[in-house]
Amino acid sequence: MNSLLQAVADTAEREPQGDALVGNNSGFSYGSLIDAAVGLSRQIVDNKVETLALIADNGPEWVVVDLACQLAECCFIPLPLFFSPVQIRHSIGQAGVDTLLVGANIPVPGYLEQERAIEGFTEYFRAYRLPVLIEASKPAETRKITFTSGSTGSPKGVCLGTEQQLAVAGSLASLIPIEQPRHLCVLPLATLLENIAGVYAPLMSAGSIYLPSLEMLGYSGSSRLDPVRLLASIDHFQPHTMILIPQLLDMLINAAMQGWVAPSSLRFIAVGGSRVAASAIQQSRQLGLPVYEGYGLSECASVVSLNTPENDLPGSAGKVLPHIKLDIVDGEIHVAGNSFLGYLNEPASWHPDSVVTGDLGGLDESGFIHLKGRKKNLLISSYGRNISPEWIESEILTHPAIQQCVVVGDARPYCCALIYADSNVVDDDEIKQWLDCINPTLPDYARVLSWLRIAQPLTSEQGLLTANGRPRRAAINDFYASAIDQFYDDSREIRA
Repeated sequence: MNSLLQAVADTAEREPQGDALVGNNSGFSYGSLIDAAVGLSRQIVDNKVETLALIADNGPEWVVVDLACQLAECCFIPLPLFFSPVQIRHSIGQAGVDTLLVGANIPVPGYLEQERAIEGFTEYFRAYRLPVLIEASKPAETRKITFTSGSTGSPKGVCLGTEQQLAVAGSLASLIPIEQPRHLCVLPLATLLENIAGVYAPLMSAGSIYLPSLEMLGYSGSSRLDPVRLLASIDHFQPHTMILIPQLLDMLINAAMQGWVAPSSLRFIAVGGSRVAASAIQQSRQLGLPVYEGYGLSECASVVSLNTPENDLPGSAGKVLPHIKLDIVDGEIHVAGNSFLGYLNEPASWHPDSVVTGDLGGLDESGFIHLKGRKKNLLISSYGRNISPEWIESEILTHPAIQQCVVVGDARPYCCALIYADSNVVDDDEIKQWLDCINPTLPDYARVLSWLRIAQPLTSEQGLLTANGRPRRAAINDFYASAIDQFYDDSREIRA
């Protein structure tokens, strides 16, 4: 029994009636969670399941499947709800999935309806037995495959062992010393960060995990969120901890500035996914949001570094977790100590000594990591200056009404920006005034000299954002090519 399962069993023995998982209309005590996971693991073994995929909404039952797979030592593949039918088919085929579980309210792709249903497998989800047409090539120790959308939209499988995932969860549980934390899962559970830091770590600390449906949280599609519903969920559950991406943090800051009062229960909010300006961290805390920035990637089983109340430097990505070793090689971050097993169906990538992250950064004398953007995103101006667009964007996005910003300027004489902001909240003059405030804080070669206010937000459905909200820069440059060219033709603010 691994350390997570043992921790759950120990808590079940001490406090069998204690809340482990709480959802909209269902939940599990620690005692019933153990029973449910053991029961499902027997079905997995009896049906000779080797690779199980799950497509389901957030909820307590999602976690039961995860723990059951660990007990049965079967490979678990969480599939995001926002994956298209083509992406789902690609992932299932590439991973050699033999059993698929589908949530009650999730439409089954047409090509799966003809597959054999497994009666009595689990009361929580519909179960299908799938033909394995291609034998997947993966390291023998693989117990989870997390798929991330590549630049072409074809998901790429990152193979992880149980020990790698629990090393991260154990480090987080020790660094965030909140006894029996109440954690609210705000991100989809198929997101590796929420899965490990939002489920495993609190369970290791005998905590309670709140798992409302994504609809209850206000999600609509992959990139739309109703702030009213999100705030209502936070107020209702009164959590100690949450995990946010920068877009969600901006939403909470804006709400707090308009009068929303963050629950006094909040003690630790982790934020990651892209760089957050130090001023945004400080502003969050002044508004009652105890925000701490971190850094990680799927190839290191999510979290690599984190600011904590004991070791905190706003504007940095924190200090590395205890099990991690980090080096800077030619300005690029290399991580060892908890490398992934390799990419699915790519044997040449298996068992790397370290992960070459593609992220630019450095370590200061106190051991804090400072991120400088993606190596592949680096802009090189026509004057030969290297510029990280994420650095400039993070400063511009500290304005609460500016929701999206993408800086361009590769092989150009100066930087320009594409900006989306709610026209009901901020007008063009205010955006210009804000840029006039930001520009003097930047070196002259990094200042935004022209900008375009786009009429609609960038979305993943357009192919302009990744699943976790990061800009697909090449696609954005192509989509707005004529407008970007106009920046440099007449050097004036334009509007789409």
